[in-house]
Amino acid sequence: MISTVHKLLLPGLVVLVFGGCVLMPPAEDPVQIKLAELEQRLQNIERMVQNQSLVSLTQQVGAIERRGDEMQGRVEELEHSSETTAERQRQLYADVDTRIQELETALQARNSVNVMDGGALPPGQLPVPSGSDRDNYQAALELLKAERYQPAALAFQQFLVAFPDSERADNAQYWLAETHYVTNQYPTALKEFQIVITKYPDSRKVPDALLKMGYCSYELKNWDAARTSLTRVQTEYPETTAARLAGQRLQRMQEEGV
Repeated sequence: MISTVHKLLLPGLVVLVFGGCVLMPPAEDPVQIKLAELEQRLQNIERMVQNQSLVSLTQQVGAIERRGDEMQGRVEELEHSSETTAERQRQLYADVDTRIQELETALQARNSVNVMDGGALPPGQLPVPSGSDRDNYQAALELLKAERYQPAALAFQQFLVAFPDSERADNAQYWLAETHYVTNQYPTALKEFQIVITKYPDSRKVPDALLKMGYCSYELKNWDAARTSLTRVQTEYPETTAARLAGQRLQRMQEEGV
């Protein structure tokens, strides 16, 4: 009896069960629902990751741009500061240089005026005490041109003591001898001209010094010494003005019979 009932009911139950599964809509399927939830969560996670990456990159780019702006501003400040400092240094240098030149000019003028006006040059003192060898040589030469022979002689003497290695030393020695020659101090002049030849044998003043030695010997009536010096000028320096003047003096001596 029971078996018969089962046989009658079983096909119906199977139809009901499978029919129910087939008829259940996907929106209510637990599996589909679960898959949909997982898919949504995965999309959310991906979106968050993407958003965080974009935010991070944006922040980094912003930080780099701000740092670049700061560095550019700093560079501009440094450039401005450097230009300002350089300009101040140039102005300071120009001001100091101008003041030094004014002081040097005033000092040289004061000393030169004192000597040129007849003031005595203290023994052992240069015409321009704080000046260079060029300044003092020029000052001594100006005294000689002004026919201030005694101050000029003293100035050249002090020059040779203060600047023995100057490139103007040979000229200074020659003009020192000249101060004695023009004041008719022939023995002293002869000795000083000899120093030019002995101490500065390569000087351009040697021919002139030899010529003046001949003149000094002539004035001292030392005819043989005069003729020797003048002849030497002609022989050793034939193409010079000194040689021409030496020839004229020798001709004069011949005419005078000395």
